[in-house]
Amino acid sequence: MTNHLKQEIEIIPFEDEYSKYFYDLNAEWLKKYFYIESYDEKVLSNPREYVLNPGGFIFFAKCNSEIVGVISLINQKTYFELSKMAVSPKYQGLKIGQKLIDFCITFAKNKQWKSITLYSHRNLKAAINLYKKVGFKEIEVEKDAHYKRADIKMRLNLG
Repeated sequence: MTNHLKQEIEIIPFEDEYSKYFYDLNAEWLKKYFYIESYDEKVLSNPREYVLNPGGFIFFAKCNSEIVGVISLINQKTYFELSKMAVSPKYQGLKIGQKLIDFCITFAKNKQWKSITLYSHRNLKAAINLYKKVGFKEIEVEKDAHYKRADIKMRLNLG
C-alpha cells in the first residue's frame, strides 16, 4: 500500500474514454452493498445523456495513468446532487473520497451554488462520516426519492 501514498492524485473532468470507469467503479460498490437499481443503470450507462447534457459534471481521481475514483454532480433542476462517488477498493483508505468531495465543494462554491444535496444509506458508515465531516447535515428524505435504497438525505449549504 505504501507505494500508492507517494503518488499524486489528480482530479480530472469527464471524457468519453472514461465512461467505463464511471460505470465499473460505481457498479462494484453497488453490487457489494445493494444492487444496481434501474435509475443507477440508466445514469451509469449513459453519463453524457443523464449527467453531462442536463448541466451536470463528472470528475475522476487519477493516480499515475490509472482512474481510481469518480464523483458526479447531477443537475436535478432545483438542486445539484452529489452522486455516484466511488473509489477503487485497492485505493480505499488513502483519502481519495475526501479529495473528490473537497474538489466538488470548491467547484460548487466557484459556481456560486447555494448548496449540494446527496442521498445515501446509513449502512455506508464511512461515507456518512465523511459527509458529516465536510459539513453535510441530515434533512428529510422525500417519499418518492429516485433511489429505493436511500434512507438518508443530506445537504451542505454553501452560501
